[in-house]
Amino acid sequence: MRKLPNGLKIGVATASYQIEGGWNAGDKTPSIWDTHCHKEPCPVKDNTSGDDTCESFKYYKRDLEMIKFLGFHFYRFSISWPRLLPDGFTNRISETGREYYNNLINGLLENNIEPIITLYHWDLPQTLQELGGWSNPLIVDWFGDYAAVAYQLFGDRVKTWITINEPKQIGVFGYGMTRMAPALNISGIADYIAAKNMVLAHARAWHIYDKQFRSTQKGTCGITIATDFRVGLSDSRDDVEAGLDAMDFEVGLYSHPIFTSKGGFPERVIQRVAEKSKEQGYTRSRLPDFSDEEIEYAKGTSDFYGFNHYSTKFFTRDTYTPGKHPIPSYDDDIGADFTYLDYEKGAVPHVTVIPHGIRKALKWVKENCNNPPIMITENGFATFGGLEDMDRIFYFRKYLYSILDAIEIDGCNVTSYTVWSLMDNFEWDSGLSVKFGLFEVDFEDEKKTRTARLSALWFKRLIKTKCLDLEHIPEMEEKIHF
Repeated sequence: MRKLPNGLKIGVATASYQIEGGWNAGDKTPSIWDTHCHKEPCPVKDNTSGDDTCESFKYYKRDLEMIKFLGFHFYRFSISWPRLLPDGFTNRISETGREYYNNLINGLLENNIEPIITLYHWDLPQTLQELGGWSNPLIVDWFGDYAAVAYQLFGDRVKTWITINEPKQIGVFGYGMTRMAPALNISGIADYIAAKNMVLAHARAWHIYDKQFRSTQKGTCGITIATDFRVGLSDSRDDVEAGLDAMDFEVGLYSHPIFTSKGGFPERVIQRVAEKSKEQGYTRSRLPDFSDEEIEYAKGTSDFYGFNHYSTKFFTRDTYTPGKHPIPSYDDDIGADFTYLDYEKGAVPHVTVIPHGIRKALKWVKENCNNPPIMITENGFATFGGLEDMDRIFYFRKYLYSILDAIEIDGCNVTSYTVWSLMDNFEWDSGLSVKFGLFEVDFEDEKKTRTARLSALWFKRLIKTKCLDLEHIPEMEEKIHF
């Protein structure tokens, strides 16, 4: 039995495209994920989409009841950019979109649940993608304009803002590969351009909040970075270097410009991409430069470190051979193989159960990012379904135990913990087949009935008792539906 630290907030998260449905309700226009999922053939593994998914656009009041039932302190959700600004620009604000998010925010506050808003959780307006999306430097202005509208409309009640969720996944999977929308597949080039533009777009949104809204709204603004841990497979010099390189490519590329005193991209990434680019015959590095002015503009532009974590990878150069990945590419620039070893696996590889990794990742943030306040904004475990999800409970028990070690032993400044996710939803390239929810969703039911899993009851007790009980196993005496 371990007592949770005083003041540690426990919340739950979702994202707009994954739960809202209503993809063309009112005057909403297509996002890049609408376009991606409507391709023929469908690129999603189970041929599903977010067209209707959990239908939270209709049934958000049931979501509020679920959150209140479990006792969570806050709810992290995202705004759909094309639902609020149908043209992508500020010339037209959707009354339907404004009303929906106002109702959701007000409903949360009426139930004593704090709203935490993510401005961008991957569903870019298709109109802006046709102008280049995150590869167009003008998106810094477009995103700043969008952020200002959201602050103006909702900031009187919303006191915690997350600008961008997981820039690595946006750039590497969406611009460098075909795994995510918009599936450009220009690895080693488009992903790095997007990385720079996302850092500057985040900085623009932070500066707008800081200068125009903070004094009256009294809130905070930050970014969320996927911070799964990366480490060498062995103690050999090559493997140690591979782990350090991977951590800087996968995390430091986005954290270093914002959270370090030096700013700009990490030196390891700059050197490796420059050397590879020269070998490949490029006139200049494929990694874009930050100007001195841009470096100063981005530094210090986050009031907290938004920390998403699921698992750990182990890297080695012993088995890596040149040409294993396309040249140029992000993977070839890292130049190493990885493994999850033989740890327990979930429904997708990136939830392999390696709980000590989250402690090491939190300590890495403390030591490499000037010891910021850390909001754990996502942590969760995927299965293929079932209400008696003991494997999910075991995952949470182990990871929370390691988080408490990071707080109590390592002195990491963790202020909140967020479960991914409230309910089963559209899990991107896995579609509806992979389940992360504390609540099971019946996707065949018109009302998308949600049923509490054992893990939901486990969290209800955790929050009520404020203790991590390593022995407690909840019992489901009757099914609880919403």
